[in-house]
Amino acid sequence: MKAEFINPFLDSLINVLEIMASTKLKPGKPILKRNEIAHGDVSGLIGLVGPDTKGSLSISFEKKLALSIMQKMLGENPGKINEEVTDMVGEITNMVAGGAKNLLGQKGYDFGMATPIVVSGKDHTISHQFDGPKIMIPFTCIDGKAVIEICFDKA
Repeated sequence: MKAEFINPFLDSLINVLEIMASTKLKPGKPILKRNEIAHGDVSGLIGLVGPDTKGSLSISFEKKLALSIMQKMLGENPGKINEEVTDMVGEITNMVAGGAKNLLGQKGYDFGMATPIVVSGKDHTISHQFDGPKIMIPFTCIDGKAVIEICFDKA
């Protein structure tokens, strides 16, 4: 997968969390993911389909980071992953995908977005329904860890 295709997703995640939650993420090195186990306690997953490519994006957050973002965005910290936290993760996933879609549109890529789904729980799984490589990029910040996964059939 080309960096020019991956970078808009990374830039969008960093931008969304910095603007919406005053949270500065530091990206780690990309890793080829070989299983479906999520690297976090709550994950948003969204499908992306275009005329030339199709794929999916997921963003997983550790509980500590998800609750910190909730506190910074909404002034609430329920102390656990609940419906409000999963709704927030879905919205963040949607905003990140939308931001990446806009950046990729400037480079000639076109695709539509599905409605995000959110899964949570210890060792939950993420199933990218496409045959392309699954690229995983870990992020760290003072409030915890996040992982973005990008999977496209051709990009």
